[in-house]
Amino acid sequence: MISALLDGYREHIVAAHKQPLFLLLTGFICSFVLIRFSVRMIRAEVRWWPGNITPGGLHIHHMVFGLGFLLLGGIGVFATGGRSPWIDLFGLCFGIGCGLVLDEFALILHLDDVYWGEQGRKSVDAVILGILVTALLLTGYVPLGVVPGQDTRWGLIAVISVNALVSIVALLKGKMWTGLLGIMVPGLSWIGAIRLARPGSPWARWRYTGRPRRMQRAVRRERLLHARADRARTWLFDLIAGAPDKVPAHHAATHRVAERMAARATAHLDAHAARALARRHARLADRRATSAATPVDPVRQDRASLRRRTVRAGRHRTYAVRPTPGAPEPHTSYRHPRLPHPQPRPPRH
Repeated sequence: MISALLDGYREHIVAAHKQPLFLLLTGFICSFVLIRFSVRMIRAEVRWWPGNITPGGLHIHHMVFGLGFLLLGGIGVFATGGRSPWIDLFGLCFGIGCGLVLDEFALILHLDDVYWGEQGRKSVDAVILGILVTALLLTGYVPLGVVPGQDTRWGLIAVISVNALVSIVALLKGKMWTGLLGIMVPGLSWIGAIRLARPGSPWARWRYTGRPRRMQRAVRRERLLHARADRARTWLFDLIAGAPDKVPAHHAATHRVAERMAARATAHLDAHAARALARRHARLADRRATSAATPVDPVRQDRASLRRRTVRAGRHRTYAVRPTPGAPEPHTSYRHPRLPHPQPRPPRH
């Protein structure tokens, strides 16, 4: 069994000059698996497992080490001219760097620590896509259906053009995996291009707006088919990378920022209320000063005091009921029993 594997490796990898690419894929997969195992052990707070690297209290992400491996592998290949065995060693280094960097692809995309959040699933998408593309290249697939050694130039151009167009249509329909992998496997992109678009895709917004029946079919298909696929994808990603946090990892920091913003808003409202109260007191003081400067009119003063007494004691007016036609005698006016008799108003001059 082992001898058969070694013979196959020599025939399909070494003899085909694909050993650097094979080592790149090996380093890619191994680095991703090891770093995910490490972060899950750190998340579980296992005592015997070494924790994060925090010199001086600064948390260094493994993406930093991945960038170092990428630089080492890329510069090393150019420096040695791609000669063996250096190209094999630098290919392995480049694969390790790819695994470490793409494992924190979501952090680079969002510029935030969303490693254990829902946005962190984009890192797993990027890693799986990178592994699949590298594996397809290793097995002999080339982008856009190009076959090395073809003699017919027009046939090659036709294959490239049609496959590229169909892959773009699949991507516009929201079939990301089908469209991206269809670049490598020409027949795969036709599946996403022929089938209905997803309701939230650009194709659905452009083509299904005036066609409600087709939009309803797309929504029904999304609810039945893609919901199951999303559940299976979520289960697989939880198995590979761990379940995301229900509350974001930066929730405490967000809560502190919200508290500071609320305190500033409260202080602003308090200052606004204090300014409004000061303006009101200033207006009252101006009115008092104006009334003190003007001579006192006894008639107006009596009317003001009467109005104040009316407000305190109730309504001061008398209510006279109009006589009903045919009634023997008119009703008398009604006056509140607690109010004094109305005083005659002084004549106006």
